Amino acid sequence: METEKKLIVDGIRVDGRKWDELRDIKMKVGVLKNAEGSASLEWGKNKVIAGVYGPREVIPRFEEDSTKAILKCEYNMAPFSVEDRKRPGPDRRSVEISKVITEALSSVVLAEEFPNTQINVYIEILRADAGTRIAGITAASLALADAGVPMKDLVAGCTTGKVDGEIVMDLCKEEDNYGDCDLPVAIIPKNKEIVLLQMDGILTKEEFNKAFDLVVDGAMKVYEMQKKALYEKYKDKED
Repeated sequence: METEKKLIVDGIRVDGRKWDELRDIKMKVGVLKNAEGSASLEWGKNKVIAGVYGPREVIPRFEEDSTKAILKCEYNMAPFSVEDRKRPGPDRRSVEISKVITEALSSVVLAEEFPNTQINVYIEILRADAGTRIAGITAASLALADAGVPMKDLVAGCTTGKVDGEIVMDLCKEEDNYGDCDLPVAIIPKNKEIVLLQMDGILTKEEFNKAFDLVVDGAMKVYEMQKKALYEKYKDKED
């Protein structure tokens, strides 16, 4: 989409970052008293909270699986999360994102440890500013770890895209709205396995390879922040 406003001027993006810089990110775990595990995340202007409940009884009972737990993830944007008030309740986009987040997290959760149960993950977007599905999956992964749910690894993610003809890391709202392409990716950091990859726009093969290398680098930086957030909680307990 064309815009009269240049989003990159002399190598500096509209929000003051260089092409390979993340927005400011803050993470904290154990923020909800009534959940088994929880996490809050500020990523740029995004504000996200995630809560995990379970393993617990499956409702409805006919969905029980005698071989593993059922993982249910629900992504929701609060009505006040965007400038134009959003209609309350799930919409088509929220249902689609809930599905891809469930699939991504199912690749790391050791569900076979808890047969005939369900694990519910609730992700609430309190403020939206581009990249909410990646912010949501990052917070959800932390909340699962905080709940003590056995996992092969955390899931970490990032976005890249093409803005003013340049490949950049972690799109902000203006870049997401007026850029040429965005590429959200989530991985299992231990082996770099891709568990979520979507693309809106067109990239050449060379541009895609550059964007993919950049997004994996961003995801690994996010992964280090996730580990630090978990360490900070349990370090405080030890002290």
